[in-house]
Amino acid sequence: MGGAVSAGEDNDELIDNLKEAQYIRTELVEQAFRAVDRADYYLEEFKENAYKDLAWKHGNIHLSAPCIYSEVMEALDLQPGLSFLNLGSGTGYLSSMVGLILGPFGVNHGVELHSDVIEYAKQKLDFFIRTSESFDKFDFCEPSFVTGNCLEISPDCSQYDRVYCGAGVQKEHEEYMKSLLKVGGILVMPLEEKLTKITRTGPSAWETKKILAVSFAPLIQPCHSESGKSRFVQLPPLAVRSLQDLARIAIRGTIKKIIHQETVNKSGNGLKNTPRFKRRRVRRRRMETIVFLDKEVFASRISNPSDDNSFEDLEEERREEEEKAPPETKPDPPVNFLREKVLSLPLPDPLKYYLLYYREK
Repeated sequence: MGGAVSAGEDNDELIDNLKEAQYIRTELVEQAFRAVDRADYYLEEFKENAYKDLAWKHGNIHLSAPCIYSEVMEALDLQPGLSFLNLGSGTGYLSSMVGLILGPFGVNHGVELHSDVIEYAKQKLDFFIRTSESFDKFDFCEPSFVTGNCLEISPDCSQYDRVYCGAGVQKEHEEYMKSLLKVGGILVMPLEEKLTKITRTGPSAWETKKILAVSFAPLIQPCHSESGKSRFVQLPPLAVRSLQDLARIAIRGTIKKIIHQETVNKSGNGLKNTPRFKRRRVRRRRMETIVFLDKEVFASRISNPSDDNSFEDLEEERREEEEKAPPETKPDPPVNFLREKVLSLPLPDPLKYYLLYYREK
């Protein structure tokens, strides 16, 4: 599934293509996609395919096509502070993007059938937190993953504001999926070969919208124990943040506001600076005209007012422009102002590193 947009050279170009094709339509979703590099969730030997609009599977590891994740993120209508349940959470790629939008007071849970995929997802999550240049730009709701079959979730579990299922749902399981949703919540899942958005508008009222045709592997049916009973999946508890953690969130938030205000003051009313680099103008080459006439082919030049200058004149003009233009320099690497501010605080080093989530950069 996929192939709806052109491949990109890097993550940003892939997102540009998804925006141009109207798969990404909102700023929040765009920011989340740009912040999490899709290639980081691939095995090293397959990374050359990371920016293609294609699904990828290796053993139990699976990623849907970027166009599918785009439609899912847009349909979920995510907001800070919501609770999210990812059924078939896989590599954790989607859960990480969702966590950037939910913020520190959201809930971000995932259920995955395969324990080896859970370990893979935890490794990728740790790598994202430690190394991503985008991490400090957001307040992150870290995902929690549990192993189990998503059709065996304990009936006494809490309901969620947003639910996504990453495997094909049979019609017989539709009501079960709906039961996981709070009133006012949104469920997105592949149902009968259609990516479907279901909104719970009341205790027994639903609105259903078909988004696009898809092809997903079906949900794996539960394997009952020898006693014939199901093994219920216990979802992570809704943890209360410690006072220490709340203080870290508050301090980081205050520093970000200071940085934003300083940036506004420097730029003058928050207006964007003019571009640092001038795009080099590309001249068109002279074109010969090919004329087909009664099965004969003639090549000739049709005069054009723009061809009045000689080739030498054009070359001289190009050299003059290059001499006038300032030399091109590579852009400076992005500065992590939050990190610089924290490191400059008159605090013990262990506390500084705690405020930075012990990140490497």
